[in-house]
Amino acid sequence: MCRVYSVSNQKGGVGKSAISANLGVGFAKNGLKVAVLDADPQGNLSSSLGVDDIDELDNALGEYFFREIHGGQIDIDNYIIHNDEGVDIIPCNIKLAGLDFDIMKSFGREYLLRSLIDKIRERYDMVLIDCSPSLNMVTVNALAAADSVIIPMEASYLSMKGLDQLLDSIDLVREKLNRSLEIEGIVINKFNPRTNYEPEILERIRTGRGKELKIFETKIPESVRAKECTAHGESIFKYDPKCKVALAYENLTKEVLAHDC
Repeated sequence: MCRVYSVSNQKGGVGKSAISANLGVGFAKNGLKVAVLDADPQGNLSSSLGVDDIDELDNALGEYFFREIHGGQIDIDNYIIHNDEGVDIIPCNIKLAGLDFDIMKSFGREYLLRSLIDKIRERYDMVLIDCSPSLNMVTVNALAAADSVIIPMEASYLSMKGLDQLLDSIDLVREKLNRSLEIEGIVINKFNPRTNYEPEILERIRTGRGKELKIFETKIPESVRAKECTAHGESIFKYDPKCKVALAYENLTKEVLAHDC
């Protein structure tokens, strides 16, 4: 059965796109059929996996939403880009940002993305949805379409403070739109254990939330290599497969797979 993950956090800069891209490639390296869906008009997930000139694309998520709302023939294959690292990409660009009003007034507005997922579920073992850093209607769509939420966050005070808001939002979506929605766990990203501050914050997160939420043992370390691979449009597995970040993502992939087995 296909498992759909929403990679979500209302706070920006925590690495949602990087985790979506590298975890997706990590799943593919384990022999799974994987699609990554970019639900952020900035298109960071798309560009980080080598999709060029994203704002010029006609076959992006915004166009799919437009056709779903206003009617029109949809060939889902037109929206899928095959990546040489073994994942399929449904890209996104700035055109999605202009559809807020259309989405708000549409019938079944919270389930537009679920209709897309339903069209591709039988093709894949895993689908990851990279969300924008806000609780807009597209993010609500992503949570309504998902089986589970992966929460990337940094070991920082502001990130810890924003976690409560995010969990409240997930609870609301679960209550009103998707009763089966689960929280897969928290991934600590850009972690620097050499500081006194970050291990202290991590311990506070574990103490405060560790009993109710899974906090993955694997922490993605802060690294220039992680930033470089994004700029090159490659996953860390392709860009520098022997670096510490690649090892961390390999371990995280195994943890997520073990958690769902």
